[in-house]
Amino acid sequence: MTERDDPELPAGMFQRIDEGDDAAFYAEPRFVTHIDDATIEALTTFYRERIPAGARLLDLMSSWVSHLPEDVTYASIVGHGMNAPELAANPRLDAWHVQDLNSDPELPWPEGAFDAALIAVSVQYLTRPIDVFAELARLLAPGGQLIISTSHRCFPTKAVWAFRELPPEERVRLIGFLLQRAGGFEALEFVDRSPAAADPLWIVSARRSSDGVRRDL
Repeated sequence: MTERDDPELPAGMFQRIDEGDDAAFYAEPRFVTHIDDATIEALTTFYRERIPAGARLLDLMSSWVSHLPEDVTYASIVGHGMNAPELAANPRLDAWHVQDLNSDPELPWPEGAFDAALIAVSVQYLTRPIDVFAELARLLAPGGQLIISTSHRCFPTKAVWAFRELPPEERVRLIGFLLQRAGGFEALEFVDRSPAAADPLWIVSARRSSDGVRRDL
């Protein structure tokens, strides 16, 4: 069963205006940022507070920037995205991988390979978020954290209905619900780090269950 026929989710919640080939849509690099400078700084500050130096990071749905603090050294940073030139231009990435998660949510790394996984202002493009979150639970070490940051900008034709139409508080609740359905996470938290007079920044975080057991959040 997928999100699109889950009886607990309204019909059409993960449909998009453009259901065409995602690989074709993202074929050309876009060397732009999707939140403004003040909001990028707020996200970088949050990463500094929450992710310890020396951690193994997975930057999921990444691009040519990762918004990580430049003065912090991590054991490794692996990027995933849809455009190879963007990922190749990202100076923080030690390695990168191109894959369409809407077609195939199973990623190539071993269980427990990462201490933290990041999804920065991109979760609105996932049509199979439960599958992707379940895969991230597999990839995170026990106690590892998942940080999902959201704002209000998007490519509207590729964003799913839920993130185009629901108000921000409902989108946050939906992310929590989807994490619960995926299983393997605990310590769900919501933080509003929106700077004044800038793009909003709403962050949902959770930790991989410390004992690896599926449980409700």
